[in-house]
Amino acid sequence: MKNFLFALMLFPFVSAFGQSDSAYIASIEEHRAKYKQDFLNNEHSPLGEEDLPYLDFYAPNPDYAVTAELTLTPDAEPFDLATYSGITKPYVQYGWLDFSLLGREYRMAVYQSLRLRQMPMYRDYLFLPFKDHTNGDATYGGGRYIDLSIQDFTEGRITVDFNKAYNPYCAFSDGYNCPIPPSENHLELAIEAGEKAFKGEH
Repeated sequence: MKNFLFALMLFPFVSAFGQSDSAYIASIEEHRAKYKQDFLNNEHSPLGEEDLPYLDFYAPNPDYAVTAELTLTPDAEPFDLATYSGITKPYVQYGWLDFSLLGREYRMAVYQSLRLRQMPMYRDYLFLPFKDHTNGDATYGGGRYIDLSIQDFTEGRITVDFNKAYNPYCAFSDGYNCPIPPSENHLELAIEAGEKAFKGEH
């Protein structure tokens, strides 16, 4: 990268996804604006408009948007995913996602809610919970989530963008049933991307 420093000063960097830095940053900022608005549109939201200024995020970084290869797990058995409230929710593993991040290879499981799979609006919804070395310090101690869709896969590949990682509702208030990221999704690195710990009162 350093060999191209002069070129980077003259021309906007174009990522593997065909976006310049400025376009990519704008897309993440737009995503986050919608994320904040969703708190106001959801009647079960833990936050009101007065709380939104206390939401905090890492600066958008395209290095944390990776292409992952999917290996389906059609024979996976449904299981009860534990939550921080003590109840469980029925899920099934949809597959494995293999990707390279910051020069190392990683694998995470991606899941499908058996309840949401019965709803036409959410039947393609996939759930990617994870923990990393920022938890309990810069980010929420209980881990973070990324939403994906079956429709987002192209030839068995999908973009996993950690800049879109968000906190579960449990990061803001008690009384919610937030899934605990399973051990296979505990990453041995610091994901310095996505949502940080909430700065307001819990």
